[in-house]
Amino acid sequence: MNDALRTRFVDIVGARNAAVTDDDVAPHLREWRGRWTGRAAAVLRPGATAEVARILELANRTGTAIVPQGGNTGLVGGQIPDGSGDAVIVSTARLDRIREIDTQADAITVEAGVVLAAIHDATEAHDRLFPLSLAAQGSCQIGGNLSTNAGGTGALAYGVARDQCLGLEVVLPDGSVLDGLSKLKKDNTGYDLRDLFIGAEGTLGIITAATLRLYPRPRGKAAAFLAVGSPEDALALFRRARAVAGTALTAYELMARMGVAFTLRHMPGMRDPLARAYPWYVLLEISSGRSLDDARALLDSIAETGFEHGLVLDGAIAESEAQRLALWQLREAMSESQIPEGGSIKHDISVPVSALPAFMAEAEKAILAIVPEARLCPFGHLGDGNLHYNVSQPVGWDRQAFLDLTDRITPVVYGLVRAHGGSISAEHGIGQMKRQELAATKSPVALDLMRRIKAAFDPNAIMNPGKVL
Repeated sequence: MNDALRTRFVDIVGARNAAVTDDDVAPHLREWRGRWTGRAAAVLRPGATAEVARILELANRTGTAIVPQGGNTGLVGGQIPDGSGDAVIVSTARLDRIREIDTQADAITVEAGVVLAAIHDATEAHDRLFPLSLAAQGSCQIGGNLSTNAGGTGALAYGVARDQCLGLEVVLPDGSVLDGLSKLKKDNTGYDLRDLFIGAEGTLGIITAATLRLYPRPRGKAAAFLAVGSPEDALALFRRARAVAGTALTAYELMARMGVAFTLRHMPGMRDPLARAYPWYVLLEISSGRSLDDARALLDSIAETGFEHGLVLDGAIAESEAQRLALWQLREAMSESQIPEGGSIKHDISVPVSALPAFMAEAEKAILAIVPEARLCPFGHLGDGNLHYNVSQPVGWDRQAFLDLTDRITPVVYGLVRAHGGSISAEHGIGQMKRQELAATKSPVALDLMRRIKAAFDPNAIMNPGKVL
């Protein structure tokens, strides 16, 4: 990247919307946990789809690597450039307009840089629900959510990001624009191009806008924090809860005591909902289209049947909206609360729901055989089989010495995931973290098709090089 070429890129967005000095570029070069850092020739912040198109057209002609970046909340390094310093980061932060809310079609059209929480606020103002919900929703952007096919706590009832998207606007590597924004629920006209870009992590193009599916806003939400003796009991309770509430059961989260203890220890303002400690907890939520009383009645029925069958040991039911939100804060702070505890070897996996207890038992035995003092901190979305299987360093260990064991621990975890017919990436993507594991997991035919798709869309390999494949 020479100065003349850098100036041509900067001129597209204007100097005030570009960063070229080390200090200005630095915030975009580091993943928030500090695991990945890179270098870049410039950061560009286009304010319109046409500017994105001009950037990619120039990049394609000059062979310049492009790294799309949203809120920089990704967990697998997909948003961080390599160390060459030749890449241009394209930030979607200024693509932040809500273009339309159509309550008749139950659809909202937003640009890629709109923060997820802002979508929630906008749709609630129109008495609608956009159900994608993540711990990072105050800073993550919808373009990144779609590019990684984010999951979150609402996936049990509503599905993942892919299921919430009706249409996309995408700038392709040659600068052409695919205008696929649509409010249609049904459209059976050939290949579904939209789904190629969702989960592609910016390797096929840059999502600049999306039309998203909306739902009626629940009239009442009720949540409970229940203690259970084991993952088996948590799964049995889930089956009973599903039988009682059906689709009104909109969240079912599993947490080990270790993670709860970390959160209580390190996150300000947190309090234990129960008077004593238990080995496992579930946080479940009921959303009713009728009333808060209806949601609470369903929740009470679930808790009652859980106690009757010996599945629930203790529990606390939120008596107010503030208490409901406090229970969710306890769950959503679990990732951040592990940082002060030292090194953490993390896995975002999924297995069939029925296999979760067996997987967890086998993984615990295998990991403790390697590091007997390791502190296991699994938590996640039991209702859809997605678990964040995290292993924290033993007390008193050197952080790096523990992280050096990743190459021994992670293959064991992924081997068990594969044995149970699961996935090594449930909702975080592949990025640069899991490229080798993807190659070991996907069939040769699947990998060949993925490479052919990449070559067809991006023959000059400028889009997010070094990610996914």
